[in-house]
Amino acid sequence: MAVARARRDAGLNYWPGFVDALSTLVLGIIFLLTVFVVVQFYLTQEVTGKDTALSRLTAQIAQLTELLSMEKSGKLSLEEQLSQLRSSLSGVEAERDRLKGLYDGVGLGASQAQGKVNELSGALDVEKKLTMRALAQVEVLNQQIAALRRQLAAIETALDIAERKEKDAQGQIQRLGERLNLALAQRVEELKGYRSDFFGRLRAILGNRPDVRIVGDRFVFQSELFFDTGQAVLKPEGRTELDGLATALLELINKIPPEIAWVLRVDGHTDLRAINSPQFKNNWELSAARAISVVQYLISRGVPPQRLVAAGFGEFQPIDVEKTEEAFARNRRIELKLTER
Repeated sequence: MAVARARRDAGLNYWPGFVDALSTLVLGIIFLLTVFVVVQFYLTQEVTGKDTALSRLTAQIAQLTELLSMEKSGKLSLEEQLSQLRSSLSGVEAERDRLKGLYDGVGLGASQAQGKVNELSGALDVEKKLTMRALAQVEVLNQQIAALRRQLAAIETALDIAERKEKDAQGQIQRLGERLNLALAQRVEELKGYRSDFFGRLRAILGNRPDVRIVGDRFVFQSELFFDTGQAVLKPEGRTELDGLATALLELINKIPPEIAWVLRVDGHTDLRAINSPQFKNNWELSAARAISVVQYLISRGVPPQRLVAAGFGEFQPIDVEKTEEAFARNRRIELKLTER
């Protein structure tokens, strides 16, 4: 009878440890379910977001992959715990069978042994229910993992589609750029042809005069042809020369297609000697005022103002760097250039 009481006491010490292990298992399952619920909510919010979230999908895929790895590790740990529970069940069943044998073979302590058997049987039923619940939760986790994998596959497919669309768009942009460059080159060539016609017509109007030169793509007039020294008011003979220029411009406007963006730029230049008069404080103001006077007169002769540009360069763009009267005279000039807008 003393031996039976000792064995019964040993059985009572085993049960609290078993309950602690079972509580730990339940807490672990609740934690995993919480993690999966949070991950499911986060993925749902990201997938249903706008197209601008595609740039973050790559980073999210990496995070989801890490979460899947953690979930797989948790699943393996849960399976190990289930294996331990099954081993515990086997031990409890063996203990129950042993106690039943003692009950059949020994008459003394039969009521206590029966109570212990009933207690162990109840604990065994509870443990079986918990095991079945844990197995059901494992199945739910497996289904959630499968759903996450399907969502990852859908995200990867969306990324592939977005990348293909981006490549197509880049190809279209490149082709449009090539076509635009070709069209611009054609417009430049067309403008060069019209510039040659304009220069030829203007040369025919002006004749071979020593105070008018062609330098590259510009007509160069000496300032004395249009203005008195230090002044920006057109002289009568300068107005006569600009009448011919206005006639040539009006003929050119009728020839050039309206889609070609062109302007006649009028540039004013002075020599390097400083000016400080009540009307002009420096050469910048004098050169700009002379260019504006030419532009305003051309407008008065019918040239559209949107086809004219006035610019003043002062003394800072000389064509002759010598400090002689001849060099100063060459640097005092009005330049006309037919160019793109």
